[in-house]
Amino acid sequence: VYPGVVAEVNGNWTPQEKALHEARLKAKAKRRLRKSSSRNSTSESFSESGELSGSDPHSPKGKVNASDRKSRTGKGRGLPKKGGAGGKGVWGAAGMVYEDEEPDMRDPNYDESAQGDTVYATVVPEVDEKELEKMVNPIVQEYFEHGDTKEVQMLLKGLNLGQHKYEFSSLAVSLSLEGKASHRELTSRLLSDLSGKMLSQSEMARAFDKILKELPDLILDTPEAPQMLGQFIARAIADHVLPMSFLDCYKGKVDCDHARVALDRAEVLLNMKREMVRLDNVWGVGGGLRPVKHLVKEMNLLLKEYLISGDVSEAEHCLRDLEVPHFHHELVYEAVVMVLESKGDTASHMMIKLLQSFWKTGLITVDQMNRGFQRVYDELPEINLDVPHAHSIMETFVDLCYQESVITKQLRDACPARGRKRFVSEGDGGAIKN
Repeated sequence: VYPGVVAEVNGNWTPQEKALHEARLKAKAKRRLRKSSSRNSTSESFSESGELSGSDPHSPKGKVNASDRKSRTGKGRGLPKKGGAGGKGVWGAAGMVYEDEEPDMRDPNYDESAQGDTVYATVVPEVDEKELEKMVNPIVQEYFEHGDTKEVQMLLKGLNLGQHKYEFSSLAVSLSLEGKASHRELTSRLLSDLSGKMLSQSEMARAFDKILKELPDLILDTPEAPQMLGQFIARAIADHVLPMSFLDCYKGKVDCDHARVALDRAEVLLNMKREMVRLDNVWGVGGGLRPVKHLVKEMNLLLKEYLISGDVSEAEHCLRDLEVPHFHHELVYEAVVMVLESKGDTASHMMIKLLQSFWKTGLITVDQMNRGFQRVYDELPEINLDVPHAHSIMETFVDLCYQESVITKQLRDACPARGRKRFVSEGDGGAIKN
């Protein structure tokens, strides 16, 4: 029996035996490390300091860290795994584009009935009846400004009106009754364009039926609502917006007096034997939609009627109905030309009174007044060919207008001077021949 074994059994170690035992354990560990290592080069077994890597398993360098991502076999160049594109919670390499993955039939979550193209649709909630008026009102008011029916159609497609779709027509008609003739003309065009595309004839009939029932309330703000609604119905039937049998459904079944007036008005217009086959002129063509020649003709007629009647308020009413404030300079021009071509002072005083009234009420602005007179100044040489005394009449009229505060001093001074002055004789003292 070896003495070391006896000492181990008895638990008594001599210092020499203890050192020898530790040396054997270290040698055994070295042998295990060499067997597990796959490096053949002796230079790789040394660290930069010249010591063996892993020579001491109990040292900090020799310990193996379980969370270390480096290769434990010593292979590789020290770069991150998969180039940094792998690992848990990682998006992937920069710029990587993932292809669509085909569903796998072996996938436990595979559902054969649910496969196919996935379609995402935007669901628009149906508009509530209370919110309908708030949403439709700005659309109609903007349409009265731009007059583009396609814009209205696009906006209506973005709304889910649902069962209340027909109410758009009734709200548009109600708003136009409170507006101008041009607004009613635009509304009739809008209903014609929406018919068949957005609204059917039955829905249009339902809308007009609702307006007929609301006439007692509409007449409070618009006394002429029954007559206007009758014109709307006649125009709609002529434009095939409403069915031809619309009026027949109400015969003998209407108790409201206002509704009866509207339906009678529509029937009279449809039975009139004129050239208004489509009743296109039932509202007239309002505002800037009129041709310039037509506007000039209307203003000329307006002034001629005023010279006969002398009614300033009627002339003002007719001018406002034309709805062309940007074209009022034409009225000033026509009025001055009428004064130049007239005989006597009657037309001159009446036109000054008319222009003065328009100036005070703000119907004709300073820019429109200046532009109208300036046009006469520019064309005075041509007018003088037909009216020989046009220069002298113009100077007198301009002075009177300035005295009545119709024009400014600057505009009066801009009046062109008289042409070549002719004297009666050389010794007449300078009197000008009239």
